[in-house]
Formats: sequence, structure tokens, C-alpha cells
Amino acid sequence: MGLADEATRWTETVKVLEVDLVNLVGNIVLAAGYISYVAPFTSKYRADLLQGWQKFAKAKAIPFSNDFAVEKILGDPVQIRDWNIQGLPADNLSIENGIICTQAKRWPLLIDPQSQGNKWIKSMEKENNIQAIKLSNPKFLQIVETGIRMGLPILLENIEEALDPSLEPVLQKNVVKQAGQWQLRLGDTWIPYSSDFKFMITTKLANPHYLPEICIKVTVINFTVTPDGLEDQLLVDVVKFEQPELEQQKDQLVVQLSEFKRQLQDTEDKILKLVSEASDDILNDEELIVTLDQSKQTSIAINERMVEAEKTAKMINENRENYRPVARRGSVLYFVVADLALIDPMYQYSLEYFSKLFNKRLEKSARSDVLEDRLNCLLEDITGSFYINICRGLFERDKLLYSFLNAASILKRSGAISPDEWNIYLRGSTTDFAGFKNDVPYVSDAAFHKLLGLEEAHAGFADLSKSFAAAADAEFWTPMLTADDPQAPRSEEHTSE
Repeated sequence: MGLADEATRWTETVKVLEVDLVNLVGNIVLAAGYISYVAPFTSKYRADLLQGWQKFAKAKAIPFSNDFAVEKILGDPVQIRDWNIQGLPADNLSIENGIICTQAKRWPLLIDPQSQGNKWIKSMEKENNIQAIKLSNPKFLQIVETGIRMGLPILLENIEEALDPSLEPVLQKNVVKQAGQWQLRLGDTWIPYSSDFKFMITTKLANPHYLPEICIKVTVINFTVTPDGLEDQLLVDVVKFEQPELEQQKDQLVVQLSEFKRQLQDTEDKILKLVSEASDDILNDEELIVTLDQSKQTSIAINERMVEAEKTAKMINENRENYRPVARRGSVLYFVVADLALIDPMYQYSLEYFSKLFNKRLEKSARSDVLEDRLNCLLEDITGSFYINICRGLFERDKLLYSFLNAASILKRSGAISPDEWNIYLRGSTTDFAGFKNDVPYVSDAAFHKLLGLEEAHAGFADLSKSFAAAADAEFWTPMLTADDPQAPRSEEHTSE
């Protein structure tokens, strides 16, 4: 009876495994390529590379899963949840970076200007007594030696574009077996090499240039925060504050599902073992019958939890998306602040400072039981508060520019200003318009060329050049072109026209 009840589920499992077995080669090839090559790039370039590899795999008839994702192939949901608790941001790019950092064959070198990866590594390896060192430390080589002997994780912080040559054997993992023990030669000394030893490197340089001699010895991982990545991180903060029960429910769901799957896997392994060792009459095997019944009960519980999990996940995602405008606004404001350093090197603001201020405004802003009112309060409070706090550290001459960048960035992110419009404003038209004819005598050729560029950039400027050329409109445009303040309100005469 137990076998009959389990037959359907086992049949479906076999079908899934058969598909996974067919896709195994392609999935592993894509995952290996992802781990080996994409880590230095941003999320957009990673997606483009992966898409190109998938097209190549299809052309070569290499099967792979249609929903391929590194997180699904190489990630463990429970471990990823632990990483998030330890400080790894919850956006997809950071999770991919975490997987690459822990599973790459070469030691990781994190490009980490915001120090997010640095803090995560320290938190993750805290229980293992991680040792953080800098190249400026005169005893750094002794600390590395102790780490190799004792199997301790070592974090080399704040490197520049060069590494100490004495670290060469560590980076290349030149480990040899002597007298039955693995050893590594560091300097003039052979050191017993512990398999628990870990070596990680971070730099605060935003765009370092490492020579190929370094790149081939380490796995360079780009931990630089991106607008979309920061938006996802801030969304987690907003939801945790606004609806903490949803995030707790989500975490509990991940742990429970993982535990159920582990129990089911253990039960299935036990069933297969008992069946392989059973006598000719398996009906007399009481342990096998009991185990089959346990498997049945576990599978029923898992199916019920899976249905509940799908409903809960859908509800969580819907509720999370309600707060995305606030996270998007925070992401926009941060990157405006980060770009202020291009105006004056004195304007340096850390992501940690920004995150603390962002979370403080979540607490201090006006409350409302109506979601739309609460979102409006958050948007206004966060925008105004950041402007006031940042302006305190700006020269007077730069405050107006900061205001303009804030407004323009918000409008660009919302789509109110298109990329073409923004490029026209910054650079003018890049189109040649070879052979264009200027029919407007009171407008120079250069200005007429810009009019054509505006027409091309946005539908709202359609037929603008024709309007300038029309005799009836010339009386409207001429005073505006010669006015000292063309944006000032026009006289009633012009307005009526």
C-alpha cells in the first residue's frame, strides 16, 4: 500500500531527474563559466555574457535549463539566508558574488569601495577567528603564516593596485606533500598547510587596474553597488521596518522548506537502501513498510507546505513591491551624493552613513495607516532630509548644482526625462543631418541643427523646425530668441496669440 501511494510522487520525481540529467552538462558548463569569467563585471554585462553563452549552447545543441540561474544551480537557500543575516546584501548581484567568493577555485579579490563585502566576510568568518591585516602591517607575513598553520581565515584589506611578491606562493597555492603532510613554502620556510585556511583580499579602489599577472592568480569580484542592487537592498530595509512580520515569515519559510526537503531526502535514501537489502518478500520487512509510511507522510506535509509557500511568496512579493518607490528614491539620492566627489574631492560620503540616515528617516517620518499616504510621507521626508543633511557639507556655490542633480536624477529614473533628452541637454545632437537646409533666416545653422536634434530626441518636439520656418510663428519666436530672460512670462499680447 505504501509503495502504491508513493508511486505517483516517485514517478514524477524520476521525470524531473531525467530532465535535470539531460540538462546537467549545459547547466554545469554555464555555471563554471559564470564562476570563472563574469565576476569582475556589473550585472548588465554579466547578463549579456550569459545570454551570449546560452545562444552558443543552443547553436551547439547543448541542453540546459530554460530558467538557468547561478543561484539555483550552485546556491543553497538556507546558506544564502545566513549570508544575508551576516551582512551580505539581499540583491541578486550580491548573492551571486557570495556564491563566487565561496566556490571559486582561486582566492577572491573583492573590488569593494562601499566595504559591503569586507563587512560580510568579517561577520561570516567571525566564529573562525578571522585575522584582518593590511600590507602596511610590518608583521603581516607572520600573521599569514600563522593562518596557514592553524587553518585560520585571513582578510587582507585596502590593497592598492599591487601585491607584495612574498604572497606569490599563497596566491598560487603552491602546496606540496612532504613526509605525508601538505606544506607550503613561504619565504625560506616550509609551513604545514591546513585545509581550513582561507585567504581573501579587498580593495576600496572603485576602478582599479590590475595587471594580468595578478588577475590570473585571484578571482576578481566586483562588489561595487549598482543602482538596481542598492534599490533591492533598500527595499529589504523598508519592508523589514514597515512589515517585519513578512520578512520573518519569509525567513521561517525558507528554513522550514529546507528542513522538509532534507527529511524527505534522508527518508528516500533510507528506502532505497532498505529495498536494495530486502529479501525476496519485502512485505515481511517491517522496517521498510514503516519507512515507506514515513516517506508518504513527509511528502504530504511538504506538498501542503509548498502550496502555502507559493501563496506566502506571492503575498510577500506583492507587499514588497508596494514599497519599491521609496527604495528607488533612496537609490537615486545615494548615487547623486556619490557623484558629488567628481565636483570636489572633499565631498566623500560612505554608503554606511547613507544607510543609517535612510533607516533613521524610516523611523522619524510621519506615520499613516493609508499606504499611499505613508509612501508620500516617506518620499518627501527622505528627499528633504537628505538634501538638508548633504547641503550642510557643501560649499554655497555647489548647492544649486546639487539641487539640479537631485531633480534631474529623480525625473530620469521615473522616465519623465528620457535618455535621448538628457543626452541632447548634455552633448547636443550627435546626428550628422548631412545636407540639411536651414529655411529660418533668423536662426543660425548651428542652432537649426540643434532644433533637428530635438525633433529626433522626443516626439514632443515634432515639427519644431517647421514652426520656426512658418511666417506666422516667426513673430512668436523672434522676441523669445532676443529676450534677456526667455523663460520669463510673456506679455498678454504674446500669450493671446
